[in-house]
Amino acid sequence: MLNMLPVHANPILILGDSLSASYGMEQDQGWVHLLQQKMPDTTIVNGSVSGETSAGGLRRLPGLLKSVQPKLVLIELGGNDGLRGFSPKQLKTNLAEMIRLSKQAGAKVLLSEVMVPPNYGPRYAQIFTQVYQDLAKEHQVTLMPFFMTDIAIHPDLMQADGIHPNQAAQAQIADFVQPWLLDTQPTPL
Repeated sequence: MLNMLPVHANPILILGDSLSASYGMEQDQGWVHLLQQKMPDTTIVNGSVSGETSAGGLRRLPGLLKSVQPKLVLIELGGNDGLRGFSPKQLKTNLAEMIRLSKQAGAKVLLSEVMVPPNYGPRYAQIFTQVYQDLAKEHQVTLMPFFMTDIAIHPDLMQADGIHPNQAAQAQIADFVQPWLLDTQPTPL
């Protein structure tokens, strides 16, 4: 856990791809909706779009920041960049600009690590993963481990495509993400 700072903010903007957009199921079955049910006093806006790349997220972010006015932005993007073999350098540039824009708008940033499947080769996978670690250090933002790591290895939690989590995995993802969003600082005595 790099730079694990407790965060509690309202509203929260989730900016992600199909992993956060309830791909293959109804919106109310996805982890973001389940998380909203677990955190009824927090407004969570799901700005995720299936198929979204970091460039697409960057294009949409200014409008989302203006309309939502989030206090926290969870960025879960890059998987589609990796699946399409896009340059990790461009991914880093796009994510860095999203972090900058979010901070400029007064929001804290929680960056979700994203990994590519092993069939892309160890060199590309390492360079890709390093982008998130470097961004967290360079921009002093909290890096949340990839929530699919413990899910993707269980076929019973995956859709037939082997990429997307199924409905059975959604509560597990919500349980994984929630502590990263909550203020866990002890109350001063």
